[in-house]
Amino acid sequence: MINKNVSILVTGGSGLVGSYLLRYLVAQGYRNIKALKRPQTDLKLVATIQDKIQWIDADLSNIFELDDAIEGVAQVYHCAAMVSYDERDYKALMKTNVEGTENIVNAALGANIEKLVYVSSIAAIGKDKNQAQLDEKSKWVRTPELTNYSISKYLSEQIVWRAAAEGLKVAIVNPAIILGSGDWTQSSTTLFKQVWDGLKFYPTGTTGFVDVRDVARFMTQLMESDISDERFILSAGNLSFRDLFTAIAKNLDKKPPHIKVTPLLRAIAWRVEWLRSRLTGKKVLITKQTASVSAQTYFFNNEKSKKTLHFDYISLEKTIAETSEAMKKSAAEDWKSVLLEISK
Repeated sequence: MINKNVSILVTGGSGLVGSYLLRYLVAQGYRNIKALKRPQTDLKLVATIQDKIQWIDADLSNIFELDDAIEGVAQVYHCAAMVSYDERDYKALMKTNVEGTENIVNAALGANIEKLVYVSSIAAIGKDKNQAQLDEKSKWVRTPELTNYSISKYLSEQIVWRAAAEGLKVAIVNPAIILGSGDWTQSSTTLFKQVWDGLKFYPTGTTGFVDVRDVARFMTQLMESDISDERFILSAGNLSFRDLFTAIAKNLDKKPPHIKVTPLLRAIAWRVEWLRSRLTGKKVLITKQTASVSAQTYFFNNEKSKKTLHFDYISLEKTIAETSEAMKKSAAEDWKSVLLEISK
């Protein structure tokens, strides 16, 4: 019998993954949920369940605040992370993703919690070019094209495994590129906004994609299970960026991108973006590393996640259609957040 009164702590609860996780936990009947936030955090993605969560103002860099927040908690979902590909954000990435994970893990060890589920990324999966499909055992190799974000998530995983060696029950999920509706200016939701705004170019690469609701659902089932010291790739399937953007465009009634990004265009793009960022002070949207990654083809194997928990993924066709519909409604309401339905 699953205890729905168990005390839960969620980090990153106002972000894309964290907000859907909180909504799913509430829909499943969990009643004792804490979530960390900063004083200025916008809670628009959890507005419908905001009063069902005990919100705690705490920073991942403050070990005393974390110790207080985790007191009496049995289960921790660590979703908080920074995503940036700007070289100027290197220190901030390491502080948030690596040091923040170390602090929450140490707090969890000190509080003797039951289990911690950590949200990593396929960015932390080794890119072995000799493998037809990458899986949880793919060997990590540090190469020049790796982004600082990838490195930060890999180092964060090592901290989680260290905690496992010290006796903490842990499990890691490595989501592919996460699709879903939320803040259209943040994270992977910008893929839909780019098509909405008339994206003309498509990169030549292929990668994995997954519905944000599946990430929340799998994490919860993983926490409820006896599984520990394991990692799971979460991916509903692999798509080329061209096919993804074409499907999004079709659902949004927009013209699909039709210009292939060649090596020359990639080289020009990241240099122009670097210059624009330096002149304006705005964040870099394309770097040499991300331009290179967008042209690479990687297939991710999801068999372990499907077999271990008998997990059925939402089809990418359905995810794209429902997310596109949410974007249409959001656009009609002055870009108010319209979220995907959470099933019980």
